[in-house]
Amino acid sequence: MKNIVIINSSFRKGGNSEALAEQFALGASENGNAVTTVNLRDIRPEFCIGCLSCLKTGKCIHSDKINEILPTVQNADVLVFATPIYYYSICGQLKTFLDRLNPLYPKENKFKAVYLLATSAEDDRSAMDGAKKEIEGWIDCFKDVSLAGIVYGIGADEKGSVQKTPAYKKAYEMGKEIN
Repeated sequence: MKNIVIINSSFRKGGNSEALAEQFALGASENGNAVTTVNLRDIRPEFCIGCLSCLKTGKCIHSDKINEILPTVQNADVLVFATPIYYYSICGQLKTFLDRLNPLYPKENKFKAVYLLATSAEDDRSAMDGAKKEIEGWIDCFKDVSLAGIVYGIGADEKGSVQKTPAYKKAYEMGKEIN
């Protein structure tokens, strides 16, 4: 059994990114994994100010809920980032969250596998290239962590429309494969 933490970065309740996250969670939990979903819309993370005090104290100076989430992320076996694609990259909320995970570096973290679930109104899969690059850049900061899989939810131009794409089933199947 794996401990899976899904970060849903969309602030749109019931949106396409959240739908993929739910499908991934369903597949993973049906395979006996423990799944925790964190919705960034409930946290509304503040921007990192680059003070680096987190590297000395192990926690951020901001008083939002990120410090509460850090142990959950650090102790996950698998991290999953679900994001809408705005202007060919991850959404700002996810970028802010990734910046705020700085207290995890250079510590030993349990997670070794990262997945990306991305949705876009754009029909061209290349619209996801920037998001993949962002996640790979973050992953490169950690020892022995790899991008284990990506679900490309292209052509999801209306709320809920990702459910009519192959990505919806793919997210479930990808979650189901984790053991």
